[in-house]
Amino acid sequence: MTLHRRILILATAVVLLAGVGVFAVLRASSRAAEKDQARAGGPQVTRGEVSLAPGGGSRMVFRNMAWGPHRDELATVPADAPGGPRTASGVSCLRFHAAAGTGICLQADRGGVQESYRAVVLDAGLGEVSAHPLAGIPTRARVSPGGHLAAWTVFVGGDSYAGTDFSTRTSLLDLRTGRLDASLEDFTVLKDGKEYRNADVNFWGVTFTADEKAFYATLATGGRTYLVRGDLAARTVTTLRENLECPSLSPDGTRLVFKKRVPGLPAEAPWRLHVLDLASMRETPLAEERSVDDQVVWRDDRTLVYSLPGDFGADLYTLPADGSGAPARLADSALAPAFLG
Repeated sequence: MTLHRRILILATAVVLLAGVGVFAVLRASSRAAEKDQARAGGPQVTRGEVSLAPGGGSRMVFRNMAWGPHRDELATVPADAPGGPRTASGVSCLRFHAAAGTGICLQADRGGVQESYRAVVLDAGLGEVSAHPLAGIPTRARVSPGGHLAAWTVFVGGDSYAGTDFSTRTSLLDLRTGRLDASLEDFTVLKDGKEYRNADVNFWGVTFTADEKAFYATLATGGRTYLVRGDLAARTVTTLRENLECPSLSPDGTRLVFKKRVPGLPAEAPWRLHVLDLASMRETPLAEERSVDDQVVWRDDRTLVYSLPGDFGADLYTLPADGSGAPARLADSALAPAFLG
């Protein structure tokens, strides 16, 4: 093969690769623009005022996933009309939770060359109180019932709880003092009555008690997961039970809903929802046969709300907390709900 022919083949390959790259960029741009266009038959979403303040009627505030100009914004609907018209706030969040007039919004910060993330504390009017840089991709967020504490979890390696090759970082913020514990890994772990140390320790899925003195969370170490109870004053976490992930404490403080790995299920979808009675430590499987990778929210002491993948990102479902009934779709194109009022 002559030198001229080799150069011609090389030039042709470069042109083809460049064309593929341009097509990919244009396709991604077109896809992003498509998400800005409202879909026929989708939820009606209009810009308006969204409040986290106590009172004002029972309502749900959540991340709107419906395609259109308000996608990813916090939106609200009356709690008794979850499928009705939505009021969007203009504030975008990837993960969100709120209680007692305080919100935590984990959001992408696209101001730099490379996308980064931050945790933003919101007041009742969705004004920014403080912001904190995140070390990875947002995945969980919680505010304590009294609105004085916030917690969030990010992936700093890997991107799925379903596998074992991931690392998380969970932070706690006391809004009364401004103290930020950047990582729960700084707390002392008490396992089987003894202090425990291991380089592979990870935490995620914090849920706070009503007195705001303690919390429950997931601890992963040695290829296993544990339910832990954290003492904020003592700065300790104590293992209570194995194979519990993403706990969420009921409003009356008596039960935890969680996801549990069940043997025999696919590796990419290994969980089933259960409720743990804290007095008896008895588990009750719930009437949801699909694998739920979410930190469930209690709508009230009897009803649970969680997300499953949907056509436009995620949909919300509701389920009785006593193991009876069946799942029911609550809202399309919605994620990370908080029930206020």
